[in-house]
Order: sequence, then C-alpha cells, then structure tokens
Amino acid sequence: MVLVEARVMDSTHLELSRPIAASRGKMVFVSVAESAERNAERRQWLAGSVASLQVAYGDSEPEYTAAMVRESNPDYGT
Repeated sequence: MVLVEARVMDSTHLELSRPIAASRGKMVFVSVAESAERNAERRQWLAGSVASLQVAYGDSEPEYTAAMVRESNPDYGT
C-alpha cells in the first residue's frame, strides 16, 4: 500500500503530491481521512448517545439471563 497526499481540485478530481505506479484508466482505491473538525462532531454525537443510553439503561436496570428468554430469535446470533 502506498500513502500519497493529494489536493482536492473539485468534487471529482484530486492532484497527487507525487506520481503513483498506475497507468491511465486503471482503478485505484482512495481512502479519505476525516478532518479534525469532523472527528470533533462525531465525538459530540457519541457523547450524546452514551448519555441517552445511560438514562435508558441505568444502574437500576435488571440483569437478564438466557434462562429468562421465553422465545428465542433464530435470526439473532449468539
């Protein structure tokens, strides 16, 4: 795998910082790293999700065992 930095020219074109070993018309895979701003937004969403789950499933939530299941779901993997 080769890691090459690229500048976005428009929504469908990139300008590579250096040449790569691929001829015209060949397919390459591009992985786009999220910006720090996007990661911060994601962390905020995750924190909100955690807070909501803590309210819904607090310390008083009973522990359910497999023996308490009345009807198993065959589509649910164990």
